[in-house]
Amino acid sequence: MIKKPITVQLANGLEARPVALLVQVASQYESKIYVETENKKVNAKSIMGMMTLGLNAGESVVVSADGTDEQAAIENIEKYLSSHN
Repeated sequence: MIKKPITVQLANGLEARPVALLVQVASQYESKIYVETENKKVNAKSIMGMMTLGLNAGESVVVSADGTDEQAAIENIEKYLSSHN
């Protein structure tokens, strides 16, 4: 299992469209992937779960991945959350 703190740098935070794209990125991997804030932990492959986080640009999360492709999953999720789209 890998855990990594990541700061959300998407211009509008995680609104509906960015959440859908993040779920698409996470769903490419077999690993179990979770996004944690201070008081919530949700499945990164769940649109409804991710929407409940209501993350804004500049907020930090901890992304964890557990499985055969966990390293690639973490790297690509970090790349997506760190983009300024």
